[in-house]
Amino acid sequence: MNRTAVASLALLIAGCTAAAAAPDSASAPVAASAPAAMPQSQRVLFDMGPAYFPGSLPAGETLVGAPPAAGSDAMSRDERLSAAGLALYGTERFKLAARDADLGPGGVPGAFSCAAGVTISDAATPAIMHLLRRADADFGTSTSGVKKLYNRARPFTVNNKPTCTPDDEEALRHNGSYPSGHSAIGYGSGLLLAAVFPDKAAALTRRGVEFGESRRVCNVHWESDIETGRIFAAATFARLQSDPTFRDDLAKAQAEGKTLTAAAAPANCAAEAAALAAG
Repeated sequence: MNRTAVASLALLIAGCTAAAAAPDSASAPVAASAPAAMPQSQRVLFDMGPAYFPGSLPAGETLVGAPPAAGSDAMSRDERLSAAGLALYGTERFKLAARDADLGPGGVPGAFSCAAGVTISDAATPAIMHLLRRADADFGTSTSGVKKLYNRARPFTVNNKPTCTPDDEEALRHNGSYPSGHSAIGYGSGLLLAAVFPDKAAALTRRGVEFGESRRVCNVHWESDIETGRIFAAATFARLQSDPTFRDDLAKAQAEGKTLTAAAAPANCAAEAAALAAG
């Protein structure tokens, strides 16, 4: 994956403005670590592999309608739920929303490790990480066509309230709000990991929902954006199962998952659960 492809993928997924150079191999994940002091423009802002089906979901505009119109009951609901999210500013749930915004190295697997009951990482779960990286590229880009079609304004540009990721705001102003790519990634990841850890299916799917809801708490998406992101994730997950390479990668991840039942869970799970319960 070359530098141009990496930048395009970042824009499609999250409205990011920069990404570090990726490995030359088309099969290599876009992943690297960066010290905290490194300027944001030099950090890897997402950790994805090559998509199984590159590009937006075919005929995605037929899957959902237009975003809620001004003055409609649906828009009133979006505004009401947005206000509820704004009320969480500075809370532990708000801080969790900021962590959920991170699509860089360790971001998505870290968000789901507690629900899975094991630490998902390159060292502990290489097959699961390979599957997650590739499929998340599909989930994230699935919404891109409809995003461009409607180019909906994000809530922080309407209410002029802060977000949980101020460094991303300039890029997000130019990236459509509807549907939410983050929500598609979160819900899709939950469905994917539920297939790997079937005994944890409810918790993983729920965490996928909350990953998307973090975008409302963060003040960067409306509730309808998040809900339609889940619809795109479900359609993409069904589509992925038609691909033999995906099915082979899933089988390897499932086999790996069966060996991890005795693995130690992450240490921060009680704090994550408390933050989710508070929101």
